[in-house]
Amino acid sequence: MILLLAGTAEARRLAHALAEAGLPAVASLAGATRDPAPLALPVRHGGFGGDEGFAAFLDAHPVRAVIDATHPFAARITARTHRICAARALPLLRLERPGWGEGPGRRLVASEAEAAALIPPDAVVFLATGRGSLPAWSGLRAARVHLRVIDPPDRPFPFPGGWEVGRPPFDAAAEAGTFRRLGVTHLVAKDSGGPEGWPKIEAARALGIPVLLLRRPPLPTGLCTVTTEDDALAWARSVAASFRSV
Repeated sequence: MILLLAGTAEARRLAHALAEAGLPAVASLAGATRDPAPLALPVRHGGFGGDEGFAAFLDAHPVRAVIDATHPFAARITARTHRICAARALPLLRLERPGWGEGPGRRLVASEAEAAALIPPDAVVFLATGRGSLPAWSGLRAARVHLRVIDPPDRPFPFPGGWEVGRPPFDAAAEAGTFRRLGVTHLVAKDSGGPEGWPKIEAARALGIPVLLLRRPPLPTGLCTVTTEDDALAWARSVAASFRSV
């Protein structure tokens, strides 16, 4: 069977395509989000528990190929998957959508520290970088900071400002309304790419709010990568055919 490491819109669409094609596959979700959107495949929930846990899962299940369709910034998962699959000569494909890159009103930065150095102390900052990024923002000095999360947090916010709870999808009008309500002067986001996250970039550009985009982590050397679900499905069909020929 094919193991699909999911958690993105592309993974959800690919899961549907795999199911429609009748290909043997199971999806895995790390469990970072409560009540995730349903997938069209059987799903296991929760992390693997590092290298040993992932290797143990592969030993216990008839996995013949892996598709990593996790978030472009899930660097540890992607590196671990590549490392373990390579050691086992297990076919692996990375499905990763293109980033947005630089453009009008937006600038790529290498790190949170570089972004913080570009933000003035009187700024009102909207962070669309995930709650896990908070420790990296310890050097940020701003009048107010707001960080968007999907699930209501159970801990206090460490900056003047607060959590902004919301579940996607968002459209550009809603994003612009949020930025106006909070008085946002700077938007910081990951260069995640894709149409789902684009409305915040579009809204910031319409309001003249500068955007700092965190640059993606590099992919492991030699990792086979595609950018569309169609190409991933074609790869899955090919490896599934090899299962049958053995």
